[in-house]
Amino acid sequence: MKANVQEDTARRLDRAMGSLGTAAMARMEEQLAWYRALSAEDRSWVGLVAQAGIAAFVEWFGHAGEGRPTPSIEFFGTAPRELKRSVSLQQTVDLVRIVVEVVEAQVDELAAPGGADVLRHAMLRYTRDVAFAAAQVYAREAEARGSWDARLEALIVDALVRGQVDDGLHSWAAALGWTSAPVMVFAGHAPDDDPQSIIDGLRDKGRRVGHELLAGVQGDRLIVIVGGADSVKDAARSVVPRFGPGPIVIGPEVPDLHAAASSARAAIAGLRAAAGWPDAPRPVLAEELLAERALDGDEDARALLVENVYKPLAGTPLLDTLATYLEQGTSLEATARLLFVHPNTVRYRLKKITELTGYQPTEGRSAFTLQVGLILGRLSVM
Repeated sequence: MKANVQEDTARRLDRAMGSLGTAAMARMEEQLAWYRALSAEDRSWVGLVAQAGIAAFVEWFGHAGEGRPTPSIEFFGTAPRELKRSVSLQQTVDLVRIVVEVVEAQVDELAAPGGADVLRHAMLRYTRDVAFAAAQVYAREAEARGSWDARLEALIVDALVRGQVDDGLHSWAAALGWTSAPVMVFAGHAPDDDPQSIIDGLRDKGRRVGHELLAGVQGDRLIVIVGGADSVKDAARSVVPRFGPGPIVIGPEVPDLHAAASSARAAIAGLRAAAGWPDAPRPVLAEELLAERALDGDEDARALLVENVYKPLAGTPLLDTLATYLEQGTSLEATARLLFVHPNTVRYRLKKITELTGYQPTEGRSAFTLQVGLILGRLSVM
């Protein structure tokens, strides 16, 4: 008798599939704002998934007494991968809930006499397994997406470090959803942790503070690209604690990811040369290491020093004043005697040198940078 009730209920469900699907779509349109916001194509796919889910339940219910295993959830494969990225797991749960509500609201009409409890029990089991199945589908998608994102991230970091910036970089960045500006690059030593855990930790920290981060561990070196920070200090606060011991060098701020190759180049050159300034702050700006970078063979640093130190002074008395001042151990009186000028004249010229170059001859680090800039400038005109 029980088997006959179940068979009769299964036939009723089969006849009602179309109306159940239509009712489910109408209720989604009415109750789910995210569904209404989908494109027409995605709404159509959601409808097909709902219809397929109802059909799968009807087919399973009709054979539930034949030792059938856990209900099949292959209907989730109906949707394209793109839809799984547009519709979250929570939204999928909403979809399943709507379908269940539609069926439960009509249990008395759908079930054969005496079969309402059987149908309700079957619905509970089916929806439970569908919920677990949905979680598995999204977990697999997230794992696949995570692996793909990690490969893209490694490609972007490697391309910027190598200076190989082309249209591919834009495509990779777009695939990761990178939109932030400005951008700056940090270079330092990696901690001893697993490289992927380092990168995951950086990414999580970035999300919490509202920054976009790309990171790569290359040997013992950790490269971090930060986008969307309000300032260098703001960016440093979120990433510096993730580096291992040793210097951390910050490349110059650039307007976008495409221009970040120059920032990466400066940061890495600074990291190589940082041993020349053992007392450098941590982190230190790459531009504060121009002299050490130039001595280490960095052509960008050499060009900047010639441009910013030598050329503004060339052809003026300021050049001889600076050279004499540095050669005399920054002695104001000795410089004045050798140049046959008043010490106040030397003071005035030193002030002008600071205004033109940004470096103060009376300060130790600046005097060293000015000295290197003068030497490079002289060599450049030989």
